[in-house]
Amino acid sequence: MGIPVLILGDSGSGKSASMMNLNPDKGFLVNPENKRLPFKSKGWQARDFDAKTGNVFFTDIPTDITTIINFAVRAGRKYVVVDDFQYVMGNQFMRRRSEKSFEKFTEIGGGAWDVIRAAQAAEEELIVYFLAHTEETPQGRIKMKTIGKMLDEKITVEGMFSIALRTGVTDGRYYFTTQSDGTDPVKSPIGLFDNFQIPNDLATVDAAIREYYELSDGATA
Repeated sequence: MGIPVLILGDSGSGKSASMMNLNPDKGFLVNPENKRLPFKSKGWQARDFDAKTGNVFFTDIPTDITTIINFAVRAGRKYVVVDDFQYVMGNQFMRRRSEKSFEKFTEIGGGAWDVIRAAQAAEEELIVYFLAHTEETPQGRIKMKTIGKMLDEKITVEGMFSIALRTGVTDGRYYFTTQSDGTDPVKSPIGLFDNFQIPNDLATVDAAIREYYELSDGATA
């Protein structure tokens, strides 16, 4: 089975920047917002579905992303990053904002669920990173930002992940937290990380996950 990893954080807290040390030749980036990366890198190049080179797909369509995940290992890739996963839902909602039916919320939530399930069902060597924004509930808890109530009421999205990290910034220092502070859904398997705070670096996270689950080298090799 594949390994889906959830990276939660506010805008500007370092989610995208955490990709800086990943080896672009080892992965695919799904970029729903067509946004520029917050660091200089010549290794990320746009790719169409029919192209044989490139590693960045500009799409927010769940079926496209599922196809990319299913194709990644056959293409020799070790990881996929979806940045930002919230826009896979949000962009669909905005395109369908004039629709009066509540069916659109069911379809949008179902599409997001399908993408996470595809990551779970992927081949064992593949790690899929879902970078997502957060929101606060009326009860004061932090959760992944979603669209509509279906994902929140029918399933707990964070429950589909065994690893959920959260970005943090203190005095200009960017980091991930690895366990819950009591108000958020952050979690990681026992022994995967030694500290409550670790460097904001997906390459380091990727190496730790591969060592923990005894997988082959991936994002930095």
